[in-house]
Amino acid sequence: MHVHPLITDSATLANLCARLSDAPFVCVDTEFMRESTYWPQLCLVQIADTEEAAAIDPMAPGLDLQPLLDLLVDNGDVLKVFHAGGQDLEIIYNLTGKTPHPLFDTQVAAMALGQGEQIGYSNLVDSWLGIQVDKGARFTDWSRRPLDQRQVDYAIGDVTHLSKIFPKMLERLRKTGRGAWLDIEMERLGDPANYANDPDLAWKRVRIAGRKADVLGRLKALARWRELEARSKDLPRGRIVKDETIADLAGHPPRRQADLAKVRGLSATWASNDIGKRLMGVIEAAEPMPADEMPPREDRKPGLGREGALVADLLKLLLKIRARDIDVAPRLLARGEELELLAAGQRAGLAILEGWRFDQFGRDALDLVEGRLGFAVQEGRLKMTRAGDLAGAEAAE
Repeated sequence: MHVHPLITDSATLANLCARLSDAPFVCVDTEFMRESTYWPQLCLVQIADTEEAAAIDPMAPGLDLQPLLDLLVDNGDVLKVFHAGGQDLEIIYNLTGKTPHPLFDTQVAAMALGQGEQIGYSNLVDSWLGIQVDKGARFTDWSRRPLDQRQVDYAIGDVTHLSKIFPKMLERLRKTGRGAWLDIEMERLGDPANYANDPDLAWKRVRIAGRKADVLGRLKALARWRELEARSKDLPRGRIVKDETIADLAGHPPRRQADLAKVRGLSATWASNDIGKRLMGVIEAAEPMPADEMPPREDRKPGLGREGALVADLLKLLLKIRARDIDVAPRLLARGEELELLAAGQRAGLAILEGWRFDQFGRDALDLVEGRLGFAVQEGRLKMTRAGDLAGAEAAE
């Protein structure tokens, strides 16, 4: 594989992207910093197919990233391969308003191949290639320039290794017939809605007790204000106001700006400065949350009760057995909240009762809840047993 020197000019990048636009797949990774900014700061992009690989410096003066972004979000003929790509996709979405497609995530695929729920990149490389990844540059400040060759080599390794792993992984998925299992997961990962940060919905990320309309109305207004302040200053939202302070202000609003000096988590200077004035304006203008925006009451969810909780525990045991038997990560088959809803009597809208999940697990889960399936120990191994089989075994004894 040909590894290019660090790309810092537009012509070289455009030529690279033109060649890669004919590749069946490209592996992509990014290096970024987000500790001190609202928007993740893109510091490096690595990309490779089976023939060539390069690291691209988006901080290089005058570099036009558009050919790269077009390749990632507008070229539907090239599969984009990531490992644990959620944050990479977020950065690309922030730059383009789109997400890469078509998409493949090797961490998600590893779940279908029995490699655990969140296998790290180093362990993935070790298990598929027998290579120990040098982690020495892992905590690099990628925003500092110049980057030395060791840093660049470390970063490019993320995609050169991935370009060798992906075909092996794809072949194994084809042999096991599990490739189709991943389609929904990849669609979910690539859904642009996951990365759209709507200030009007920011309140949903803040935990607060109770559901009074006036309190939630203030919470929504305050969370929206904080989001816009953080964006305008390009600071992490917690640097403006922390979540617990937002919740406290919503539940116990100060009457005057001077009272902000008494609010835990705010600087005393807010009692007289401009940001404190803006904050008070938001509190005073906030209106009660409309009924159609109110979150559902907890008691609207199916209640488990004591017996239901026991059934949910049995379903979790069944999930472990089934995942072990077919060698997949349990989380790919079902999530805990789904099992609790099934135990509580819900049937509609559960992913485990649809498609391949129903075939692989949901049918057994439903049979367990409805009394057609039980557990038995055979030769020291816990197994699932149909009710008729169990009765026949008892009669034979």
